[in-house]
Amino acid sequence: MEIYLVFVDAIQNSNKFWAAIVEDGNLTVQWGRVGYQAQTKVHSLANHQRAVAKFHNLVAEKMMKGYSESQPQMDGDRSISDIRRAIQLLNAIRLAVANRNFGNSYILALNEYLKIVPTPLGMQIDPYRVYRTVVDVDYQQELLKSLLVNEPVAVQTKESPKSEPKTVSLKAISKNFWRHL
Repeated sequence: MEIYLVFVDAIQNSNKFWAAIVEDGNLTVQWGRVGYQAQTKVHSLANHQRAVAKFHNLVAEKMMKGYSESQPQMDGDRSISDIRRAIQLLNAIRLAVANRNFGNSYILALNEYLKIVPTPLGMQIDPYRVYRTVVDVDYQQELLKSLLVNEPVAVQTKESPKSEPKTVSLKAISKNFWRHL
């Protein structure tokens, strides 16, 4: 039994995660800022049932604080509907970036996108500079769209020469975020 939760509020400079896994009578909890070294605590409990009970209590506490379920990286467990929703959110973000209109709808879309695709944004988030140009947004959309097809799609990055395109995996979305920008 395991879970990965995120809490994102770009205006308040919050981009954090909380993860837990139950193994036998142990509950291992990790937390920190997305993209940074996690802090870890292992709760050694008498048996599996107690570990599961503590797991559920801690998850409920985090959910009450505004955390939502996500994935540590975009991987095979991510649903097609999540990927499509992330693309829709990028469309809203793209429109805001194109018009230089960073109002409430932009912030809401950005926060929701970062909940679906946890992305390391550094220690100080400037929500108005996460996506500087429509090219930045288009790049993220292409990475996500590549996940909707059965065959891997070659995507150029600054690190890969034009003759050797890099194949995008589901795990590459958040890792490649800063490579393009």
